Amino acid sequence: MKNQHLSYRSGNPVLTSNAFNLQSDYSDKMTIGGTVNKTFLSLMILIGSAYYSWTYISVTNILVFPSLIGALIVGIITMKKKVWAPITVPIYGVFQGIFLGIVSNLFNSIYDGIVITAISYTLCILFALLSIYRLGIIKPTENFKLGVAAATTGIAILYFANLGMSIFGSGIPLMDINNSSMISIGFSVFVIVIASMNLVVDFDFIEEGAEKGAPKYMEWYGAFGLMVTLVWLYLEILKLLAKMNSRK
Repeated sequence: MKNQHLSYRSGNPVLTSNAFNLQSDYSDKMTIGGTVNKTFLSLMILIGSAYYSWTYISVTNILVFPSLIGALIVGIITMKKKVWAPITVPIYGVFQGIFLGIVSNLFNSIYDGIVITAISYTLCILFALLSIYRLGIIKPTENFKLGVAAATTGIAILYFANLGMSIFGSGIPLMDINNSSMISIGFSVFVIVIASMNLVVDFDFIEEGAEKGAPKYMEWYGAFGLMVTLVWLYLEILKLLAKMNSRK
């Protein structure tokens, strides 16, 4: 029977089409259960770091940009040196957690309770899509993966363009977090849907890695890919809730 995963494509820059293009002659191989455990541990590190930066915000608020840059650098290293993932992924979780804790505290200081709501929605989407995927209700076909990859790439281009414009004091109104118009809210909903669909493709990708007998350290790399998608999803939900709250 032909392996339905082999033509994998993803919008997630971490889980690219050749990430599991490895020899399978390893005695200790990647498993789905192992990846789940590594994902849970990685998220616990991220949450613990976020809790610390939230609690000691008066001290950690100066770390918002250093932590973001640190997460970016460690993320790139992880993508280039997958074998280092057991070491770099926890470090990435610490940097990303510090950044998220500071940003979340800022949002919550403006809209009380928004962070708990965003976390709840993120977890609900995660477990709902995981259940749907395991039941086979959503099948990540080649066209599905191509569509998700194309949409994700388009969104990334918009974000980079907006970042470039912001340097000159401008920006794309559609992406302005202070823009609470229905069009802007609709765009945020669209981005959240695409981020959610990336989770489905990521599940499929990790399953492929286990089927192809990838080495054990790829469990950490798979966990890294899921964490990147979940962080993106959480931040987009946070921005959507902020836009909706500003309309009240």
